[in-house]
Amino acid sequence: MANLRQTPLTCSGHTRPVVHLDFSSVTKYGYFLISACKDGKPMLRQGDTGDWIGTFEGHKGAVWGVALNKDATKAASGAADFTGKVWDANSGEELHSFQHKHIVKSVNFSKDSALLATGSNEKIVRIFDLNKPEAKPEEFTGHTSGIRHVIFFRNDTHLVSCADDKTLRVWDRSSGKEVQKMDFPSIPNSLEVSRDGTVLTVTHSNHVTFLDSESLNKIREFSVPTTVNSASLHPDKTIFVAGGDDLKVYKFDYTTGNEIESFKGHFGPVHCVKFSPDGELYASGSEDGTLRLWQTTIGKTYGLWKCVDGPQINNDAITSPKEVPAI
Repeated sequence: MANLRQTPLTCSGHTRPVVHLDFSSVTKYGYFLISACKDGKPMLRQGDTGDWIGTFEGHKGAVWGVALNKDATKAASGAADFTGKVWDANSGEELHSFQHKHIVKSVNFSKDSALLATGSNEKIVRIFDLNKPEAKPEEFTGHTSGIRHVIFFRNDTHLVSCADDKTLRVWDRSSGKEVQKMDFPSIPNSLEVSRDGTVLTVTHSNHVTFLDSESLNKIREFSVPTTVNSASLHPDKTIFVAGGDDLKVYKFDYTTGNEIESFKGHFGPVHCVKFSPDGELYASGSEDGTLRLWQTTIGKTYGLWKCVDGPQINNDAITSPKEVPAI
């Protein structure tokens, strides 16, 4: 196995940089992957193969953030057209469009899919009730610059957000107040809550920081050889992956921080990386307009990686047409 090289599956179809992505949980139909792109057209794919399922048509500006609910029945997107939209992931139909006063950078579903959180350049975190879409949203104020990411956590009793004001903040939904705050020396580029809810993964400058999700105490922090735009912790917490400005996708040991391997496949900076819910692969999105899927264990028979030995699979095994219809 040692002589096997990593052959990512390349998912084309976007026409501009891919800036964010999200996986659903494992469903009876497998799991799914959604990508945010500056072309304004989020795409839904089968998560283990990258096969294109459909494109959500309706935004009039770059899409900055995307989310899938757990069972992949709903998708959400936040965009430069000042809206956060919720979509039926089966039909592609737009279900809700929530108007904001500035660019919506981040969207996230609650566990029960009844609520949508948004973070925008208005410096406000909002929660919309999808069962009462006309109702006034809950609002959380305190950030002093545009918000990059917002995520439900602690069983949806709280939200965690990070912003251009170089802070990470935790919001208590019952009081509507900020209850914890952490300052960083540089802008936090990415934020992830681990699948079991116990660890926050934050990237800033060339660092990846892991925080205890209750106390916000630093569990560990490692430096990466480049400005790191995104990092993701494996579901079993043995390894993490990171990507940034030097076009490489890195894999590190979570305990020691030692680099295990790195791969160059993209032709532009890597903007986002994320492990699949089963941990068998990780996806990366880049300035080059592509998504790539990488095997966690190189050579394992999984998804479209059917060869363990012998010829490598075609790097463009998965492509979708440049112009694709709505779902």
